[in-house]
Amino acid sequence: MTEPTHTLTAYDLAQEASWRKSSYSDAAANNCIEIAELSAGVGIRDSKVPTGPAFMVGSAAFAAFVEYAKA
Repeated sequence: MTEPTHTLTAYDLAQEASWRKSSYSDAAANNCIEIAELSAGVGIRDSKVPTGPAFMVGSAAFAAFVEYAKA
């Protein structure tokens, strides 16, 4: 397995997108993830480090994850 040559940041993924938290998150403690809907998928970042590392998954994969989490 090769190591990535560039770590993506939230800025790289969604310069123009709006990041949002779940309505179930503990906003006061800032212990949650944020997502951004992008044309290529869904960006995910740590709310405590909004300019730090981030990653992107396909929309279908994210929808499957949400459905699994709900169950």
